[in-house]
Amino acid sequence: MDPGFEAAFRHFVVDRSGALFRTAYLLTGDRHAAEDLVQSALVKTAAKWRSLRDPGAIEGYVRRVMYHEQVSRWRRRSRVAEVSTGWLPDQIGDGHADVVDLRMVMRAALARLTPRQRTMLVLRYFEDLSETEIARLLGVSVGSVRSQVHRSLERLKKAAPELTVVREFG
Repeated sequence: MDPGFEAAFRHFVVDRSGALFRTAYLLTGDRHAAEDLVQSALVKTAAKWRSLRDPGAIEGYVRRVMYHEQVSRWRRRSRVAEVSTGWLPDQIGDGHADVVDLRMVMRAALARLTPRQRTMLVLRYFEDLSETEIARLLGVSVGSVRSQVHRSLERLKKAAPELTVVREFG
């Protein structure tokens, strides 16, 4: 990689690695796996850096690489290990500590989902992609996306019913 391209790539990594890590964490549910996913995506991006012309499309390219890599990982996995969450609170109260509790409940509930279910919810609700975009990105039908998102939400509701309560923070 010549110095000009290398400097541009380094600048991109410094600027966007935090956002990429957050998405990777939501996809994997594990800090170390998220770090590996981002690193793998950046390595693949570095190899194609010279051919990526549109600076506005670079992050989308990296995210697409991450999604495909994560899909490949859960397809390779023959058995999904479930994580024991231990204790879940019965009720969520008001205040800052309760917001933290809610995040912990959400994290535990997401950990109970399969990687495919977690991926579908992240793409649909965190990345705010349409069903058509998700289908195109993952190479599945729109109907498959709809059913997977529906099943994933149902499993999430069963894993943490307290998340279905409508709350106002502020």
